[in-house]
Amino acid sequence: MCATHHERSHILCSQCDLLVALPVLQDGQKANCPRCGTTLITQWSSPRQRPTAYALTALFMLVLSNLFPFISMKVGGINSEVSLLEIPGVLFNENYASLGMFFMAFVQAVPAFCLVTILLLVNRVAMPNSLKRWLARVLFQLKSWGMAEIFLAGVLVSFVKLIAYGDIGVGSSFVPWCLFCVLQLRAFQCVDRRWLWDDIAPFPVISSPLKVGVAGIRQGLRSCSCCTAIVPEDMSTCPRCETKGYVRRRNSLQWTLALLLTSIILYFPANLLPIMITEVLGSKYPSTIIAGVTLLWSEGSYPVALVIFIASIVVPTLKMIAIAWLCWDANGHGERDSERMHLVYEVVEFVGRWSMIDVFVIAVLSALVRMGGLMNIYPALGAVMFAIVVILTMFAAMTFDPRLSWDRAPDSTHEESAEYGK
Repeated sequence: MCATHHERSHILCSQCDLLVALPVLQDGQKANCPRCGTTLITQWSSPRQRPTAYALTALFMLVLSNLFPFISMKVGGINSEVSLLEIPGVLFNENYASLGMFFMAFVQAVPAFCLVTILLLVNRVAMPNSLKRWLARVLFQLKSWGMAEIFLAGVLVSFVKLIAYGDIGVGSSFVPWCLFCVLQLRAFQCVDRRWLWDDIAPFPVISSPLKVGVAGIRQGLRSCSCCTAIVPEDMSTCPRCETKGYVRRRNSLQWTLALLLTSIILYFPANLLPIMITEVLGSKYPSTIIAGVTLLWSEGSYPVALVIFIASIVVPTLKMIAIAWLCWDANGHGERDSERMHLVYEVVEFVGRWSMIDVFVIAVLSALVRMGGLMNIYPALGAVMFAIVVILTMFAAMTFDPRLSWDRAPDSTHEESAEYGK
């Protein structure tokens, strides 16, 4: 079926490249790709008021979280408490500026910037169009790098690790931080990419007919990775968001494999080198990731030991294997099971960030456990190596083009309109 002059009612799926006719949605409904199941658009009620309320409240909770003590610890009559702002300061003082920068960027700066950007864009704050486009581009690029909720999970793991040494308490800013984590996730969720870009700039006109149910690459079309506009494949710059792009990501497999191999090389020292050093009464005890898991298991903390083992050992290993499998399949090998490879890709994208839990645990322990000559905890080189491994695997997943797994799949077996549901 062909359609002309209805570009706004069509979309190219960013995951499988199928051209889909969008249905009319009611509030609370979303449209999914009929081929791969990816959410294409979501229709929210009160699309301006809802994200504004969540973002404003989240930012207020973030400010409160930084004003008061976060967590405290009491060992042998010695008290120690730490605020969120003190955690990166301790890491900088211990000559681990890289970990301090990771914490400041991923836990606080990125979420705060994205929330402020949401407020500016959804409320149509007067600003140059070029600035609006830049903010929107950065917003959707940075969204997946916010790790406030992962840090919160790391804090909870830290509690279990420290409870054997003394009394652990939460400060006045702990509850606001928990609320911030929930509210910022809701604010991101309530902003639909396509709706936001339609609000910023008009959809570019396509002169050629659109064949619904056929991949864009077979029609000489491509989807803009930033604003979802449909543009001719030979147009390197999107006329709406001014983002450069190609019908497929250039050198996608080469970049992915290069990042993957680098992460594999660094993964071995990350597991062999100590990630933290515990100093008790002047004696220093280095600890690797697997040693920490073994200690927690021997002390009976089975759920926490499993969380650390899965997040820090199983997930990175399986993620590397999965990325290699995706590249192998996209290169023309395997059983050509596009649906299964798409599921693998979605899992890889979702779980990748959660491996940072162990890094945040070390940041919390290093900042909180400062007991003079009684007990101290310091970060070690293995923590930096492990953080770099996690970041490299995230980049590897980002550089991989999932549409390569669908390029060999037929088009004719799929419905012309998107599926939709609550």
